[in-house]
Amino acid sequence: MQSVAESLERLGALATTPTVDRLAQAFATAGHELSLVGGPVRDALLGREVHDLDFTTDARPDAIVAVVGPLADAIWDIGRAFGTIGARFGDDTVEITTYRSDSYDGVTRKPEVQFGESLDGDLLRRDFTVNALALRVPEIRLVDPSGGVEDLIARRITTPSTPEISFGDDPLRMMRAARFAAQLGFVVDDETREAMAGMAERIDIVSAERVRDELTKLLQADDPRPGIELLVESGLADHVLPEVPALWLEVDEHHHHKDVYQHSLTVLEQAIGYEKERHPGAAPDLVLRLAALLHDIGKPATRRFEAGGAVSFYHHDVVGAKLAKKRLTALRFDKSTVESVARLIELHLRFFGYSDAHWTDSAVRRYVRDAGPELERLHMLTRADVTTRNRRKADRLGFAYDDLERRIAELQAQEELDAVRPDLDGEQVMRLLDLRPGREVGQALRFLLELRLDEGPLGEEEATRRLLEWWAARQTPPQ
Repeated sequence: MQSVAESLERLGALATTPTVDRLAQAFATAGHELSLVGGPVRDALLGREVHDLDFTTDARPDAIVAVVGPLADAIWDIGRAFGTIGARFGDDTVEITTYRSDSYDGVTRKPEVQFGESLDGDLLRRDFTVNALALRVPEIRLVDPSGGVEDLIARRITTPSTPEISFGDDPLRMMRAARFAAQLGFVVDDETREAMAGMAERIDIVSAERVRDELTKLLQADDPRPGIELLVESGLADHVLPEVPALWLEVDEHHHHKDVYQHSLTVLEQAIGYEKERHPGAAPDLVLRLAALLHDIGKPATRRFEAGGAVSFYHHDVVGAKLAKKRLTALRFDKSTVESVARLIELHLRFFGYSDAHWTDSAVRRYVRDAGPELERLHMLTRADVTTRNRRKADRLGFAYDDLERRIAELQAQEELDAVRPDLDGEQVMRLLDLRPGREVGQALRFLLELRLDEGPLGEEEATRRLLEWWAARQTPPQ
């Protein structure tokens, strides 16, 4: 955390930005309280970039609309039932919520919405002390009823009330604790950890979509590892992503195989490193990070102890792809993400034969063809999957993949490999063979694609000749 003087300066700068100042003056003129609350206050104190402007006020929703409506470029009230009004001021999007003092039934995570009367009461119902901070405007006064500043200084995550009450009210807060551990690099205190472990099964009442959103934010952190470890150690992962704790395989007495769980976390860290190295400034790549975390989840189901104490995991790539698809679908990830992650897991072992035997140009083309739009991610995942401490082996694999990428680049330059297609299209095939759309057209196109992959571009004339020869041979009855 920055110094006290720097923190005060940051808070002052935040309070006097045009949007904040304009709203502060408008609410004060209307006789209402207004405070920046939660994330923006926390991040300003930490010296982090402030992205969202969240406010709380004693004004009821109708009064919020009356104050904000004449000033905003746009306004929406989709959250009115919960006391929240959204608005846009130029490039700034804000949410303004009436003080709340919700009550929960202890069965679902949906509160009975009750508007509150005080800022302190609103803050004390929030998830963690580091988020239970408010900056009163326009007077610029920090409000901290639960010791959130002390927890920021200690880099500690704990709850304003007892964690049992907080997590009982909303079990998703347990996932949020893991997410903040990853995003902020803070440590969850022992009492809060114990409550997470004791109440982990309560996460089952939370919708898959909300769990997905928290998992996504966790994985998009600069260092997701502490958050994932907390999910596993608390038992939450057993409910939301059970394939990951299952990687914590019992190591055999001869130590003939790695701890797959720790290996997977290292692959995730290394994939993020390649992501930043190869695409600096780009948004976090959720697909790559999911694939890195889940790439070996097929191992528990395929583990076999062989003669002599060896351990094998035959076809764990194929099994893992199926498991990942099933889990991510259950978590309501979009179809594109599910398919991309599954494809990367299915292909993540393909390269490892390259360093042992020279690949023909045909094999390189097939590698690119099979990876399709996931080729760049496959490059990063495959490199990240090398976690051996044997420097000679690591260097050999690294040099081999350098060579593969060089050959891909050369072939792409020669023949636009990233768009490998047969030399003839379906219309040409149907015209040449006098066919209607159907199975035989697909077979002809596959024949032409295999030629293209094996021999490179043939040109229309040669492709036509080879197609007609293939078709004639098919029509000749066996002797």
